Amino acid sequence: MSAPDDEDLVERFRAGEERALEEVYRRWSPIVFTLALRSLGDRGDAEDVTQKAFVSAWTSRESFDPAKSRLSTWLVMITRRRIADAHEARARVKALQEELQRFAHPDELVGGEVDLGDSLLLADEIERLEPDARTVVRLAFYDDLTHDQIAQRLEMPLGTVKSHIRRSLTRMRTRLEVGHVTS
Repeated sequence: MSAPDDEDLVERFRAGEERALEEVYRRWSPIVFTLALRSLGDRGDAEDVTQKAFVSAWTSRESFDPAKSRLSTWLVMITRRRIADAHEARARVKALQEELQRFAHPDELVGGEVDLGDSLLLADEIERLEPDARTVVRLAFYDDLTHDQIAQRLEMPLGTVKSHIRRSLTRMRTRLEVGHVTS
């Protein structure tokens, strides 16, 4: 620790004092955000990672050991894990989007044969989504709009649009995988 007030801040943070969390966030959120933005290249995703990193730090604050590392180092380690989680989530979403895109535009499939069952299955899965999520997914897949375009059209925050798509794709993927296993 570089100064006695840092030791006091760490102890207050570990004790669960919300003002200490505010100070920790004020001091280190710019670093956390910058790391996330450089890695992810998307401001919204970087904001999500920053929030998740501080929530993780807060919920696991008792496990922080100042004898093993500085608080800033510990926060950077948490941030790197949240960045890795974000990259993994992106990869899963991209793979699922490609799979769903195949179902959504069956006329573009190699071989040209349209599987009516797959099209109906996808339509049914989309219908099972919550109303806002259903609207967002339809705009993304059937109207081929970007996240930004959807957010503007629906007057919805970009992060909310991304969350709807991410959660919806995860739910649909799980249900589709279960359906393919039982078929």
